[in-house]
Amino acid sequence: MAKTSSIEKNNKRAKLAKQYAEKRTALKATVKDQTLSIEERFKATLKLAELPRNSAKVRVRNRCEVSGRPRGYYRKLKMSRIALRQLGNLGQIPGLVKSSW
Repeated sequence: MAKTSSIEKNNKRAKLAKQYAEKRTALKATVKDQTLSIEERFKATLKLAELPRNSAKVRVRNRCEVSGRPRGYYRKLKMSRIALRQLGNLGQIPGLVKSSW
């Protein structure tokens, strides 16, 4: 189990990223627009820099929803390989069968 503080910090980042997503994409589009003047683009860059650092989508870490583990993460199932194996052995994941040969 991951530290509770790490999980909460990541949840806070995800919340901030969701909150500022529209504003961030609008400012990025302004910065990349070559038809605008350099001054306007520079102002957009400064506004983008003023946004909270943790509001960037890149700062959000994929974590297992069961254990909070950051590594060995399956995006489709939103859980780590270890939690997947445990729940699979208990028969709680439909369609998952333990292989044997």
